[in-house]
Formats: sequence, C-alpha cells, structure tokens
Amino acid sequence: MTTPPHPPSYPPKPSPGDRIAVISPSSGLPGLFPLPHELGLERLRKEFGLEPVEYPATRKMGSTPRERADDIHAAFADPTVTAVIASIGGDDQITVLPLLDRELLRAHPKPFFGTSDNTNLLAYLWNTGIVGYHGASVMCELGRPGAMDPLTTASLRAALFTSEPYELLPAERFGVVNRPWEDPATFGSEPETEPGGGWTWHRPDRVVEARSWGGNIEILSWLLMADREIAHDPSVYDGHVLFLETSEDMPSANDVFWILRSMGERGLLGRFPALLMGRPKTWSFEHPNDAEARARYAREQREAVLKAVGVYAQDMMVVFDVDFGHTDPQLVIPYGGTIRVDGPARRITVTY
Repeated sequence: MTTPPHPPSYPPKPSPGDRIAVISPSSGLPGLFPLPHELGLERLRKEFGLEPVEYPATRKMGSTPRERADDIHAAFADPTVTAVIASIGGDDQITVLPLLDRELLRAHPKPFFGTSDNTNLLAYLWNTGIVGYHGASVMCELGRPGAMDPLTTASLRAALFTSEPYELLPAERFGVVNRPWEDPATFGSEPETEPGGGWTWHRPDRVVEARSWGGNIEILSWLLMADREIAHDPSVYDGHVLFLETSEDMPSANDVFWILRSMGERGLLGRFPALLMGRPKTWSFEHPNDAEARARYAREQREAVLKAVGVYAQDMMVVFDVDFGHTDPQLVIPYGGTIRVDGPARRITVTY
C-alpha cells in the first residue's frame, strides 16, 4: 500500500466559470431521484458559477466498479475540468479502489469533494499525495430542500475558491430528519431543524495544528478489514488531527467503541493528539427516532468514544458535535489539509 513520502499537496483551485465533473463513484442514485440531483446541478451553476459535467455512470444504477473507475479517470484527466464532486455516497466504493490508476491521478491532481462512502477515494487520494475535501455532495448538500444552509454554502465556497485559513463555526440550528426525495413537495420548504447547542470539548488544554486524516468511521473499518489505504506503519499518522463521523446507518455505541478499540489495538488511535467527532446522524427512515431517542443515541455514542479514548489515547483532545458528515449543515473538512484545533480558545480553523 502506497503512502505519500511527504504531506499531501493542495491541488490547484477552480475559478468561477470553470467546469466541474459530477461523478457517482458509489451509487447511481441520481437516476432514481432526479429532483435533488437536478437542483444540486442548478445551484452549482447559479450559486457557484461552475458548469457541471456528468459522466456515463453518474445516473446509472448498478454500474460496475470498472465503469465508475473509468469515470474517475476521465474526470481527473480531462484538462477542461478543474474540480470533481460526487453526486452522493453508497456502500461499495471499496471495490473501485483496486481498479484506479494512481499515477494517472497523481499526474492530474484536482480538488475532489465527497463524504460518506467517498471516504474510500479521499483516503486513496491522501495516499496518492493529493489533498481532498470531505464535504458536499450534489444530491444532499447542494440539493437541500428550500435552500442551501448558509454555513454549508460559505464553507463550500471557501473550499472551492480560496486557500486561506477558514474558521469553522458551530451551527445555531441543525437537522437530522429527512423527507422523501420522490415527493416534489419535499423541495418546497426548509427541512426541520433543532437548536445546535454548540461543541463539547474534552481536554481542551492545548493547541494542535497538523494535517488531517479520517472520514466516515464505518468506511474506515472496512478499509482496515480489507487492508486497503491504511498505512502498515502507524507512525505515518503521528501528530495528525483525526476526524470521524457516523452515517445514517446509525452504528450502535458498541459498534463505534469496537471500531475505535480495533484502531487502538492496531496502534492507530493513540497517534492522533486531537479528534474532531462529527455530530451524529440520529434519525433515518428505518429508525425515525423521536427527540428523546435521538438525544440518547448521541449521548451513548459520545460515551463510547470517550471510553475508547480513555483506554488508547488518554491525552487526546476531543471536540464533539462538529458539523461535518451526515447532518445538516455540513462543513467541509480538508482531507490531508491543515487543521488548527485551539482548545483554550475553543476555535477550529481549517486551511482549504
């Protein structure tokens, strides 16, 4: 498994008016749910001034790993395209990784935006020496009903077009409840939200400024099991800022603890002096939790994280409920880029 000899490099940024590739490296859900996809494409054009370019598998359900790998290669190699964004996540992008041409991607570095199952490609790019962007998908964040959340918009705009430090802010209100994409009425009003409550800090006694690594914790557990894109020498991650989040599959607190325990037993968890833990998704169509159940799920997950940290990373600083991952709004996290976690000042700054 290849790991970069030096920290990943930031790829060149797009400019308004440029073409942005829209691909589906995981699932072709735009083919089943065109409403949020078309809305997301429209916002790329009107709000960000970018011209989306779709590839053959973007709207194809059941596309093969080879077809999706071909789209990734074509998007990165196209000299008229200056950035790449995923339509949505899925659950089998890990099968695409062995088909990718690392040298092709290294020769054509571009900003790639995606979350969830796209942790696979983000980790691959990290090992290829390219900073990626954990955040923003066409169907979810850009295709949000009503309007894009202002925090999401500001973060994505900064990540797309700027290279200066950008301070992340806690969401005053956030949402976890979704409405059906097949119903046009869903897009006529804002999603349901609730008070944010701010971030919760554990051991905020230092300042950590370092490159980042992480992503969706379930996907990282699959990469660990498959022995893909995880360095065999855990010292590669020494001093990095770890960031983790959970999906709408809502892994149990035990599952989260067991994954972190495995990372600890492998010698990984203790390498990171700071952890950003994304606000957990506490509702899904399969588990439509009420407010009490949502609060209990979040509390139990936090306790599981602290339990693992207490065993394997006792000096780790942890910030809970940072708004990245599967909740709304969604802040963009540079994958392999610099993050400054200032515990005494209770501030988080990223460099896009």
